[in-house]
Amino acid sequence: MGRKIPLRQCVGCREMKTKREMIRVIKTPEDAICLDRSGKKNGRGAYLCFSPDCLRKAIRSKALERSLKITIPDEIYESLEEEMETLDHER
Repeated sequence: MGRKIPLRQCVGCREMKTKREMIRVIKTPEDAICLDRSGKKNGRGAYLCFSPDCLRKAIRSKALERSLKITIPDEIYESLEEEMETLDHER
């Protein structure tokens, strides 16, 4: 039998994908919000596709705030969008 591949749901488009196909957004124990490229940092996490569109959907529906159980200020969303754009260009 093959190994089980863990699937995660994107909070933006709600699609199930493998962890490798997604980026993790975390709330650290200090309540900071950041992208976790390694997927191993401590904190409460939510997954997004590598698409800036999924991030925008998650912002509009407040799905990221619900998943991380915190109110996220606009400037954090803006920095996440910028980070996501640079990731998109790296791929």
